[in-house]
Amino acid sequence: MVTVKQVTTAKERREFLNFPIKLYKGNPYFVPPLLTDEKKIFKPDYVYNETCDVIFFNAYKGGKIVGRISGIIQRAANEKWGQNRVRFTRFDAINDKEVSAALFDAVTAWAKEKGITEIVGPLGYSDLEREGLLIDGFDQLSTFEEQYNYPYYQELIEDYGFKKEVDWLEHKLYLPDKRDEKFHRVTKMLLEKNELTLIRPKSIKSYLDKYADQFFEILDKTYVNIYGTVPFTKKMMDMMISNFKLIVRPDNVATLVDKNGKVVGFALSIPSIAEAVNKSKGKITLPFIFRFLKAKKHPKVLDLGLIGVLPEYEPKGVASIMIAELQDMLVGKNIDHLETNLVLEDNAHSLNLQKRFTRVYHKRRRCFIKEI
Repeated sequence: MVTVKQVTTAKERREFLNFPIKLYKGNPYFVPPLLTDEKKIFKPDYVYNETCDVIFFNAYKGGKIVGRISGIIQRAANEKWGQNRVRFTRFDAINDKEVSAALFDAVTAWAKEKGITEIVGPLGYSDLEREGLLIDGFDQLSTFEEQYNYPYYQELIEDYGFKKEVDWLEHKLYLPDKRDEKFHRVTKMLLEKNELTLIRPKSIKSYLDKYADQFFEILDKTYVNIYGTVPFTKKMMDMMISNFKLIVRPDNVATLVDKNGKVVGFALSIPSIAEAVNKSKGKITLPFIFRFLKAKKHPKVLDLGLIGVLPEYEPKGVASIMIAELQDMLVGKNIDHLETNLVLEDNAHSLNLQKRFTRVYHKRRRCFIKEI
């Protein structure tokens, strides 16, 4: 018999946080979030609580925890998109349909009491969180930014009546065997034609002090129509800035400014810390700190973070300049490739830009939907 309990005690919170670590013990592809960050989801002042209603459940069988799930009513997203949805996230379970059904039943019942009519997921509090269920690429190391799951999760979710809503694709981007000199000449011409200047920060702190407000303005405009996005709040921006200071390197940030010094576009990538986190099981230990600092200073892989271009500059080919800069981030640095993270399968513009690299498809993720 499966028992589902709302997470309310310190013991239950520990079980919720530690369950996936135990479930994926020894799995070489699973990259957990840092436990110090995950613990924050239970704090009353968590950054997303001002726009979200949230609940957490654990499932037990034979006295042992066998699954977990969180439900999120993201009010800002529902208002933006004109929807009436609850998101499910942090869904993990043993391969047992009774367990998964009980967890989905719990979130559904809670949401229906609040008048919700649809359940979607996996989706987090915002698109800055992990999202999508891995449905292809189970033999690939997850990035730190995204979640790994076992293949049977898809069957558990679909058995409950969920259907596909959207898919994301992930690729590895390698430098072409031969540099496309014409492409790079054209991007330089675009800089001159549009009176733009390319800048690289000397330090991340000074960069954020000067450009943070413009950075988020471009993000809001660039990603406004992208699936699942929510408006930035001040707390979200502060959290993102804090994370940037910790991991982003000046070498991996490129920014375009116009003749008046206004930012019109940027591209940034992040040193991959996936292996370091995998080995530490999400805990910040001295060996983890050593591996983290080594990965940051001498990365083997860069995770593609964000590319943003003001809409009025999109027709002017400015995004191509950003792609050229991303290529240059790989040149002579002993960096093997870029990981794209998630790109919607129907985002033809982004997928076409990737063709400037030698591109290798290796993962697919899916968000599911069900009426309740």
